[in-house]
Amino acid sequence: MKGLSFFSACLALACVAHAQTDTLNPRPVTLDGKAATGLIVAQTKPEYPALARINYIQGKVRLQVLVSPEGKVTQANVVRGHPFLAAAALKAVHRWLYKPFRTERGPVPFVTVVDVNFALRNIKQDQIPPQPEEDLSRQVRPPAMLTPTATHAPVKHLRVLVSGEGEALDVNPIDGFPYQYDTALKLVEHCQFQPARWGALAVPWYLEVDVPVQEQPAAKAALLDR
Repeated sequence: MKGLSFFSACLALACVAHAQTDTLNPRPVTLDGKAATGLIVAQTKPEYPALARINYIQGKVRLQVLVSPEGKVTQANVVRGHPFLAAAALKAVHRWLYKPFRTERGPVPFVTVVDVNFALRNIKQDQIPPQPEEDLSRQVRPPAMLTPTATHAPVKHLRVLVSGEGEALDVNPIDGFPYQYDTALKLVEHCQFQPARWGALAVPWYLEVDVPVQEQPAAKAALLDR
């Protein structure tokens, strides 16, 4: 009976510790777009990039955002969208404010998807080329990763939105989920990039890269225990 009592006490302590962890670091919930839109307090409009306008680039940028318990956008990640527009959308969405999302445990973080629309105004449709994005792509010299990739190491295939300054604005694992950007960003934080060029101008553009992944000690130990 003493052994059973001791086990019960340990189990109770473990449950308390788990509950305390959840209270201190609550897991984000997923909200649909309609529910999240109803919580928006301030919605900064993105500035239409001049280079996108003169190249007749328009359309929708889809972002996945993580909102803190206080209602601030702490992370934003591009799901899809033209790189010129995506860079502008990221900058604007980081300034959005939401009402805190409250549950029985109090305010908790949440993840949602938002669409940012860019539409060319005061331009007749017959003035827009039939394939403006393809025309622009042929004129852009894509970015490049200047950091050499380690040989004989496992790699992660990533899509990086490289800014005109050569910085990684956004990172997506090609074979994973868009919201894994936190891990993906750590993989490229020490990488250096040469920005894309449209003529003499440096512009934001996507680049797919293979980045070496260090094997985690815990994962290696688990394999050895098998």
